[in-house]
Amino acid sequence: MNDNKPIRILIADDHAMIREGLKQILELEGDIEIVGEASDGYECLNLINKLNPEIVLLDINMPNLDGIQVLNIMKQQQLTNKVIVLTIHKEIDYLIKVFDIGCDGYVLKDSDSATLRKAITAVHMGEGYVEPSLTPLLNSSLVERDIMTGKVNDLTKRELQVLKLIANGMFNREIAVQLKISERTVKNHISNIFRKINVSDRTQAAVFAIKNKIVDIK
Repeated sequence: MNDNKPIRILIADDHAMIREGLKQILELEGDIEIVGEASDGYECLNLINKLNPEIVLLDINMPNLDGIQVLNIMKQQQLTNKVIVLTIHKEIDYLIKVFDIGCDGYVLKDSDSATLRKAITAVHMGEGYVEPSLTPLLNSSLVERDIMTGKVNDLTKRELQVLKLIANGMFNREIAVQLKISERTVKNHISNIFRKINVSDRTQAAVFAIKNKIVDIK
């Protein structure tokens, strides 16, 4: 961060003590300016529009609108402000979700200030940043997701229809009636589905369908 102008940052967190601590730590060297503080999602969005910070430090757990909802709205409004999620959540699902929406960095609250500064530097330079301790888990999860996506793409339109009905708890006879095909054809489709997605029973197939959003959880 050797730019003459300080990086303008908005902090969005519902805990005043955390906002105050971050402000003191980040403004210490004079290369960062905290231009605003928000205690909930609505206030965060208002201040983004009003102050136009370069980077938003965004907590996930906030009242009114949480961080994920704020990210979604920012994407819908095509706001170009960079976002670093600063959170307690170590679960990989949160990490993948916010990056899919369009955040630029992900840092855990129990990290040291040097890690947060590295994230701010990287994001300010147009790069992404992921908490180092989460990187191996992220990489393995993305590989698994790519494999899953490939399996879904291998299914034919009819096989996807059958899989949805399996996930909805329908038996072979009911599927046959619904799709106006024979039970034997249904069995053949199920056999092909199990082979393609590498499962051995209907429950596993249903879980696969839910995880890959082929069917919604009711």
